Amino acid sequence: MPPSIQYYFSLHSPWTYLGNGLFHEIAQWHGASIDYRPMPLRAVFDETGGLPLPKRHPVRQRYRLVELQRWRERRGLPLVLEPAHFPFDPSLADRVTLAIVAAGHSPAGFIADVMAGVWAREEDMRSPEAIRACILRADLDADALLAQADGEPLRRRYDETLPQAVEAGVFGAPSYVRDGEVFWGQDRLELLDSALASGRAPYRPDGGA
Repeated sequence: MPPSIQYYFSLHSPWTYLGNGLFHEIAQWHGASIDYRPMPLRAVFDETGGLPLPKRHPVRQRYRLVELQRWRERRGLPLVLEPAHFPFDPSLADRVTLAIVAAGHSPAGFIADVMAGVWAREEDMRSPEAIRACILRADLDADALLAQADGEPLRRRYDETLPQAVEAGVFGAPSYVRDGEVFWGQDRLELLDSALASGRAPYRPDGGA
């Protein structure tokens, strides 16, 4: 059967932004389907012991800025190191992603546009109008999707990604889960590509297959 990859991500993560294009290319190369799972990243941090950026030691914060420059160059993407509207609450955009999937469409264009809005264009993605513009550029029904995203079923579905992520072993964004094996971070994409190419059995924490 064609492989399937669970894609745990947050639309305000620069690392998700940097890896998103290559991840979709890798999935296409290997005929893999993508199970999109935007997650409330701060809640995942709280549950698994991670720290939000402002609470990290200044040494870690400075190193993050250097790493962003390295990977910006490596991936060939425009990226503002400290964009005007970051951090922000991505929950509306995350729920719109789920609404797009529920409507039977691919959210790939929408999520790429939202992240470029944050990290390249410095737009305020807290704004429903900014989200609406991204939906329209994806040639989708903005009114219907925004209404669904505000509805209780999609809110519950979004909340459910927290326990799903923790159960899957996910603790940060982006994470790509193939057959139960977690690949954390866009810098693991080459390893994911190799695993898909070889078809090897997934690695387990206990060393077994």
